[in-house]
Amino acid sequence: MALDPIIYPLGERGLVLDPTPSSPINVGLQRKLCWVAEQLRSSKTILDVVPGMNNLTLFVTQPDQLKVIQQQLETLWRNAKQHKFHAREITIPVTYGGQFGPDLDSVAKYHQLTTNEVIALHCQAQYQVYFIGFQPGFAYLEGLVAKLHTPRHSQPRLEVAAGSVGIGGEQTGIYPSQSPGGWQIIGRTDSQLFNHTSAAPCLLQPGDIVTFEPTRDTPS
Repeated sequence: MALDPIIYPLGERGLVLDPTPSSPINVGLQRKLCWVAEQLRSSKTILDVVPGMNNLTLFVTQPDQLKVIQQQLETLWRNAKQHKFHAREITIPVTYGGQFGPDLDSVAKYHQLTTNEVIALHCQAQYQVYFIGFQPGFAYLEGLVAKLHTPRHSQPRLEVAAGSVGIGGEQTGIYPSQSPGGWQIIGRTDSQLFNHTSAAPCLLQPGDIVTFEPTRDTPS
């Protein structure tokens, strides 16, 4: 029998849904959380809904609404297994290697692959956005094939260009803006990951399915 989810307050206007605090993250759990978030976003009493790693946080307009929203959360979580979350599919064009991917050669050498094999493996996978964190618009992506799992740099770069596509351990990701970073940079995209002037500032949202494709400027 499934245990009831843990729901606890966060400040005066927040609630956290933590359905399985001791379980490892998995795609099925994240999709259920994304479905719950999707249902809640239409409520005028909720300011924001933020899916995280194995959890979901929401903020209400008034503190006296928390009890009602908690009951709604419990009901939605019970019903989530009966519904399917309809994920958006987004393709990100990437120019791999050269000045845009200074670590591509070393990643290939580390795995005893050619650079073209690294690119093909990176592009053949479908990645699910688990959550947004680290910096605005940075999506944590699940789905990198084991053959490309590569340790981060022991000494991070002080500047990583916006749009840089990297590998860090078992994950791949895109730097939305220039920042320090220790991931292995294999390419760069012109796609804008974060635009603070947009009604939906983040290009990628939790639950999205992302694929990468090489641009014509990728060296062959």
